[in-house]
Amino acid sequence: MGSVERIQNVAQRVAKWVKAGHQVVVVPSAMSGETNRLLGLAKDINPNCADMSPREMDVIASTGEQVSVGLLAIALQSIGQDAVSYAGWQVPVRTNNAFMKARIESIDDKRIKADLDAGRVVIVTGFQGADAAGNITTLGRGGSDTSAVAIAAAIKADECLIYTDVGGVYTPDPRV
Repeated sequence: MGSVERIQNVAQRVAKWVKAGHQVVVVPSAMSGETNRLLGLAKDINPNCADMSPREMDVIASTGEQVSVGLLAIALQSIGQDAVSYAGWQVPVRTNNAFMKARIESIDDKRIKADLDAGRVVIVTGFQGADAAGNITTLGRGGSDTSAVAIAAAIKADECLIYTDVGGVYTPDPRV
């Protein structure tokens, strides 16, 4: 979801699935390049990465996904589709406390299922959760796909579809 146009396209696709009778949970990542931009700001303030608090880095990195879920909810609402967005800690997605490389320990499905039953599209931040102390944690790169699969398992979804914006299937990393 690298642009406003792409977010609107995703909203159209999601609305189409809902109109076909499906309940939909969307787990987007940050907009293209946003996580790198956010972490770059921290490095601009303190070039010595070793001195940076992993906890604070997770707080910063998690904001890109929060923007994505809010924008997608607004895009869906603008075309008449009821939608609600949640950060991982609001669901809650519980993780361990390994900042910048946390592992999901549990996902409470009650809030998601209640919204689905009410006819809403539920949009949950990928890549993040919160530890037992309420600290925001991130799962590391690729964490949004991991979040999507974990949420699908938690709500016992019929299927989990992963969409990406790369130009094909690659054996090497397409970003390199």
